[in-house]
Order: sequence, then C-alpha cells, then structure tokens
Amino acid sequence: MAADDQDHERAVVETATTPADSRRLTVSIFSRLRTERGQANPFPLYAELRNQGDIFAAPWGGHIVTGFELCDRILRNRDWLEPDAAWRERQGSGTRWGAPSSREMSKTLPALNPPEHTRVRRSAGMFDRSTLNDLQAPIARITTRLLDSLAEQLDDGEADLNLLVSEELPVATVGHWLGLPTADFPRLRDLTHDQVFTQELLPSASQLALSDAATAELREYFTALVRERRRSPGDDPVSRWITVWDELESDRDKADEAVYLLALFVLLAGLETTSTLLSTMVLLLLQHPRQWDRLTVQPDLVPAAVEEVLRYDPPTHVISRVASKDCVLGDTEIRKDEMVHLMVAAAHRDPAKHEEPELFNLHRKPGHLAFSGGIHYCLGAPLARLEAQTLLRQLVTRFPRLTLVRQPSWAPRVAFRRLLNLDVTLI
Repeated sequence: MAADDQDHERAVVETATTPADSRRLTVSIFSRLRTERGQANPFPLYAELRNQGDIFAAPWGGHIVTGFELCDRILRNRDWLEPDAAWRERQGSGTRWGAPSSREMSKTLPALNPPEHTRVRRSAGMFDRSTLNDLQAPIARITTRLLDSLAEQLDDGEADLNLLVSEELPVATVGHWLGLPTADFPRLRDLTHDQVFTQELLPSASQLALSDAATAELREYFTALVRERRRSPGDDPVSRWITVWDELESDRDKADEAVYLLALFVLLAGLETTSTLLSTMVLLLLQHPRQWDRLTVQPDLVPAAVEEVLRYDPPTHVISRVASKDCVLGDTEIRKDEMVHLMVAAAHRDPAKHEEPELFNLHRKPGHLAFSGGIHYCLGAPLARLEAQTLLRQLVTRFPRLTLVRQPSWAPRVAFRRLLNLDVTLI
C-alpha cells in the first residue's frame, strides 16, 4: 500500500462517524494527553478534539467545549456555576468530589458562587494598583537575586531555569507578601505541587491521596499562621483579613476559618500556574529565536509577549463549570447540574477567533481565557503578569544570548501544565 493510501486509511480510522466512534476517539485523545509525551505537545491532540465540534459529549459524563466563542460565553454567563460544596455533595461520597481535598477546595474563593463568592471576594482586597506598586520593588529584587544564582550556574555551562527561577519567584513573592518565613518556602512549594491534583481533570486515586495529605498539612500550617497573626497582628494581608472578617462574622472561629481559606487560596493560586507561566514564557521565546532577539532590542514588547504566551500555551488548559438549569448550548441540550469542561488551550487555537492561531506572534491582538472570565476572573492575574514581565525584562537585558540546551520534560497532567526542567546555556 502506498504511503498516501496509508495516511488516508489512518485518517478514516481516526475520524469519528458515530457516537461510539466519537467516544473511542475522545478516550484515546485524553489517554495520550495524560502522558509526558502528550504534554510535550498537546496541540495536535486539541486539533483532533476541535474536529469533533465546538461541543460534544465527554466519555465520563458532561460535555467538552473547544470553541472559543462558547468558552467565553460560558465563563461570562452567571447561569454557569462553579462546582461548589453543594454540587460536590450531590455527586456522592464515593466520587472524586467527595475526597477530603476536594471538599476543602469547595470552601475556597474559586469554588464559591454568589452571594458567598461576592462577599468573600470583596473581603480579599487583593492586588489593586497600590498593592502592585508596593510589590514592584520587592519582585524586582527577588528576580535579580534569582538571576544572580542563574548566572553563577551558567558560568559552569548550563543551568535549570525552571528550578532556579520559575519555581522560586512565585513562592518568594507570595511568601514576602504574606510575611512567611523563607525557611518554609520549599515545603510550601512541594505541597502545592501535590495539592493541585484534586483540581485536575481526571485525577487517579493515588493522586487524590497525595492531594488529601498535602491539603491537610496546608490547613495545619495556615490555621497556625492565623492564630499567630491574631496574637501578634502586623502590617500584612493576613492581619488585615482578620480585622475585616471580625467585622463580617461575629463567630471568631468562623472568622479565622475564612482568613485561613483566603491564605490557602493565595498560595495555591499564586504558585503552581505562575511557575508554569514563567517557564513556558522562556521556553516559547527560546524556541522562537527571532522573537527573543526582537525583545532584546525592543523590551517595550515584553507585555505583548506575555499576553501571547498566555494565549499560545496557558498555564491552565481546562476550566470546568456546571449548568444552573436546563439549557441549550449550541445545538446540544445540557441538563441542570451537568458539567462542561472548557478546553481553553484548544479554544485559543480556534481559527474562528485568531488568524493563523498556530503562529506565535508578539504583534497579535490580545484575546485569551488564561485567567478565566466573568465574576471568576482570576484575582491574581495582575500579580502573575507583574512577575512575568519583570522576569522577562531582566532576562533579555542580562542574558541576550540565552539558548535552550534540550527540550524539557513535562508532568503527566491535563488541566494544569507543569514543566519539570528548563535547561539553558549561553552561546
């Protein structure tokens, strides 16, 4: 058989023609996505998903959404809810939603729905212009210190930028803001890596066990922190949240619980995805050397570069929502309480949204869902942007000859991207 005929036969086999074919194809795609090889380049697999339509049934229940317009509409529409504590309770104790880590996450800000979401979000008071201005100098100093360590390693030949910089900058930033001891940073970072499994798309039992253990340890850590700040308040967010919640909640135990959940949320939201953003940003630019060279002579393009990275390969590839009532999405009937999985990384490559979406282009008009949308738009987005822009400006200034040594390894996840290394050198 000729090569062209073999390719045609393979294409026919992989084309879904019936619901059963579609199910088998989707299972195959997600099986491949969950491997290190699939994570190294998931975008051809996302293209296969998009070929099945803007919305289609998920083999495990609910629906998968790949079209940008539909994803954007769902995120902005208040009829679509977070899978909150009540929803998780309805799924049953024997499901992944009944895991201790999942139940704990259901109490944090990202999993709340109005009116409780509105109340907690207003109490947080995070990352306004004044706070960001106050953080600019510390972030710049932390970045400089980390790049000094990178420079020392590069003097010996090559260095792991992911380990030395991307993993360190977010925890040092959040730790500085919350006033945490620097000695605690390594453990908090490791716990965050384990805890995120409960937020994954299809976590295994062993991954949920890791997440449960990490969540319990983080609860112990931050409840102790709240007790300590109540005894000795200072000029820090935790102390300010205690004051705010003492006014909102007459029961002191409930007030302290609310403050603990805010501190936990900040750590989980501020570390994992930002670390991935920083490494992905450097990786993509080094894989596109003309774009890197352009930044070395035009650093004013740094903000645009960060936005294109967020579109091209966002830190979070899947966002899930639940229908608050029976509805029709596209041509698909959705029942109340059914979940939809928004494949935002696939939607970012939707040709209906972006011309030549596979092209990494710093001059592209911004348009992405990396920080979600609507009332659940990420509170930490301004901080993540500040960290990424600060790092990139310093990198292109100090290391204009930075070069990728080898392709990185990736953790076998789906929703939350994570590079395991980013080895670089100077030419």
